[in-house]
Amino acid sequence: MEYKRSSALFVEAQKVIPGGVNSPVRAFKGVGGTPIFIKEAKGAYLSDEDGNQFIDYINSWGPMILGHAYEPVVNAVIEKTKKGTSFGTPTALETEIAQLAVSMVPNIDMIRFVNSGTEACMSAIRLARGYTKRDKIVKFSGCYHGHSDSFLIAAGSGLSTFGVPNSPGVTQGTAKDTLLAQYNDADNVRDLFEANKDEIAAVIIEPVAGNMGCIPPKDGFLEALRQICTENKALLIFDEVMTGFRLAKGGAQEVFGIKADIVCFGKVIGGGLPVGAFAAREEIMSHLAPLGPVYQAGTLSGNPLAMAAGYEMLKALNNDLEIYTRLEEKTAYLEKGIKEVLKGKVPFTINRLGSMISVFFAENPVYDFETAKAADNPYFKTFFHSLLNHGVYIAPSSYETWFLTDALTYEDLDKTIEAIAKVEF
Repeated sequence: MEYKRSSALFVEAQKVIPGGVNSPVRAFKGVGGTPIFIKEAKGAYLSDEDGNQFIDYINSWGPMILGHAYEPVVNAVIEKTKKGTSFGTPTALETEIAQLAVSMVPNIDMIRFVNSGTEACMSAIRLARGYTKRDKIVKFSGCYHGHSDSFLIAAGSGLSTFGVPNSPGVTQGTAKDTLLAQYNDADNVRDLFEANKDEIAAVIIEPVAGNMGCIPPKDGFLEALRQICTENKALLIFDEVMTGFRLAKGGAQEVFGIKADIVCFGKVIGGGLPVGAFAAREEIMSHLAPLGPVYQAGTLSGNPLAMAAGYEMLKALNNDLEIYTRLEEKTAYLEKGIKEVLKGKVPFTINRLGSMISVFFAENPVYDFETAKAADNPYFKTFFHSLLNHGVYIAPSSYETWFLTDALTYEDLDKTIEAIAKVEF
C-alpha cells in the first residue's frame, strides 16, 4: 500500500502539533514508520487519506462496539446539534441516560458525567480521598488511568510505548502518595497496606488490563482485592473505561461478581464522543459537590451531544444483550484462527476475555507488566506493519489490546487470519 498523502499530512502536522499528533501513541514511535491519517470510517472499516481500506481492531480504542457511524447514534447527534451544542445548564437527557446507566450496572445508585476517562478516574480518586480522609492510593504497574499526575507512575499504554515510566512535571509530593503494586499479585497489595497502615484511601485497577495488552485477572485476584479493601476500610475503584458496557451490560462487576465501591466509565458510554463518568453508591456520591465537600465540575460535562450519543448506544446494548454472546463467539473464532496460522512460526501467546484480545510474541504466559514487556520486541513491529499492508489495522503498540466490534463479519475475521498467515517474521 502507498501512504503518500498520509506522509505529507504528517510532515505538515509536525510543524504545528507536538510530534504531529494529539495523543502520543498515534505517532507510530513504538512500531516505526509514519502514521496513517484516517479520512472516514463505516462499520468495521477505516479508510485513509490515500484511499486504502482497513479492517479496524482499534475501534477508537474501544467505544465503537456497534461499529463506526452507527446510524442511531449519528442521527441522534445530528438532531441534537440542530438544537444547540452546549448550554452549561441541566437538561432532561442527562437524567435519562443516568437512569439507564444505573439500571444496567450493579452496585451503583448515582452517576456523574464528565468529559473523558482521564477526568473520571481523576475525580474518582479525589472522591475516594475525600470520603476516607486518607491521601495514598494503590495502582498497578502497567495499568493506565489517564494522564492525571497521580496515575503517571509506571503507567502502561503510551508511556510504556515510549519507555518512560514517569513523566516529567509530576511532583515528588504527588508521586509519594501513589503506591505501586504488581498486577495479579494480591500478596503484594497486602504488604503495601501493612506498610501504610490507615493511610490508603483506595485501590484503583483495570479489572481486565487493556493498557499493557489484554491481561485478565487471575482466579481469586479481584476477590482478594475486595477483601483487602474491606478489611482496611479503603475503597476499591474499578477503572472500567475499557471494560464498562463492553464485557457485559454491567461491565466487569457483572462478569466477575465483584462489587467495586466506585466505577469509572468512558469509551462505549459516549458512542464515540468525548465523555466519561464515575458512579458509586449514594453514601459515597453524596460527598460530591453540591451535596458534599468534594469539588468536581465541568462546563461541558453532560453536554447534549455526548448525552445523545451515549443514550442511543446504551439503549441499543440494553435492548440486545445477545451482542455480548456474538462478540464472545467472534473473538474466540479469531483466537482459534490466529493460533492455527502462527503455530510453529514464532513464539506467541494469546490473552482474551470477551471482545478484548492480544497477541503477545513471548514464549511464557503474560499476566503482569513485567511479562508484557518481554513481548515488546521486533516480532511485534514486523507483525504490525505486515498486517497494515494487508489491510488490517491493529494498535501501533504491543501494550494495547485489540477491540472487536459487532460490525465485524466472519468474512472479515477470515481475511484477518489470512493476513496474519502471510506475515514473514
